[in-house]
Amino acid sequence: MELGSVSTGVRSLFFMLTPNESSFQKMEDVPQYVQQATPFFIGLMVLELVVGVLKTGAPVVTISDGLTSISAGMISRLPLLLMRGCELTAYMYVWDRYRLVELPWDSAWTWWFTFLGVDFCYYWVHRFAHELSILWAAHQVHHSSEYYNLTTALRQSLTQQFTSWLIRDLGPLEWIFNTPKHHRVHHGRNLYCIDKNYGGILIIWDRLFGTFAPETEKVVYGLVFPINTFEILHVQLHYYLYLWRRSNTYNTISHKLSTFFKGPSWKPGKPRLGDHVDNPKVTGKEVPHNPSWSLPLQVYVVIHFLLVLQTYHDLFENKMMLSQLTILGMTGYILLTLTSLGFIMDQRPTAAVLEMLRCVVMVTMQRYSYMKPLLPSLAVPTEAFVSLSLLYWALQSFSQLLRIKKKAD
Repeated sequence: MELGSVSTGVRSLFFMLTPNESSFQKMEDVPQYVQQATPFFIGLMVLELVVGVLKTGAPVVTISDGLTSISAGMISRLPLLLMRGCELTAYMYVWDRYRLVELPWDSAWTWWFTFLGVDFCYYWVHRFAHELSILWAAHQVHHSSEYYNLTTALRQSLTQQFTSWLIRDLGPLEWIFNTPKHHRVHHGRNLYCIDKNYGGILIIWDRLFGTFAPETEKVVYGLVFPINTFEILHVQLHYYLYLWRRSNTYNTISHKLSTFFKGPSWKPGKPRLGDHVDNPKVTGKEVPHNPSWSLPLQVYVVIHFLLVLQTYHDLFENKMMLSQLTILGMTGYILLTLTSLGFIMDQRPTAAVLEMLRCVVMVTMQRYSYMKPLLPSLAVPTEAFVSLSLLYWALQSFSQLLRIKKKAD
């Protein structure tokens, strides 16, 4: 990278670009911000990990939780492969027929007006995502981690299209911006933290609309009722199933609909947002879900995660040249891999069979060149590693079947 592009990339992470640098006349001129930000974000995650170890003597993220968060970030972008055209078509339709005013694209006033407008709308969309159960079903994914670090920012929802830097206080900036101190509160499950500090860039909206809470006692992160799993599809979709089952316990249509369109804590006879009477008491001594698993298995999961990350990168890099069938197939493989690795991290009994089947798919994809190694020089070692993986899980599955048969006899 050139020095200028590095400077621009770093400044863009902290909203330090001028209007001239971030205003564009045509949509095709807008940079691919996510792709450009990736190396900088990874660099910050590594920096956070190193600083965390130096300051506290322990990592700020576990392998299982970190991979689950990154997996959620990967999944959240998969719908773009299929739905981006529909999204842009709908946007252009509304723009062509219903726009109220056309602002000059190269005016600094337009830049500042839209900056405030987007952040104001973010506050309300974010607040609705906490106050309507059907929207919370998507947003709860982002809150499901019991850790608070830069990987948590990636834990985004499949169905819905900030973080601790070990910073305690930013002085006067705390009055205006949504700082790490304020956002720690937003991710807490303490009673004083729930449904507070929705702001994106600015915290002034929370101060104006009564949803601001300062950080006081120790913040315990995660959902009010922790899900205690790393299986990515469960993380993404379990709350929808919960809402459906809960709605089926009610007899009236009104109560059934209220389950989805009132607050997550709502029950018949309670106010629109419900209350927190049934919440587990937070003592400050809670320990995040972190089951022990062997070092070799951790290394195995990390290697296979890096391999699927390469496939994920290739998919987005070449999406314009791939058929819809190929895109669907590669998307299915990515979902299967992330699910299977989650089963291994959860140490589920069915992990061996699922991972064996996934390795069969992986060998097939290698055979037809749908999967590339991390480096060309690693092609043969990668094929050997995948083949050995298949053999290992086949033996594990066979061993499990024998144990089941013996118990049955």
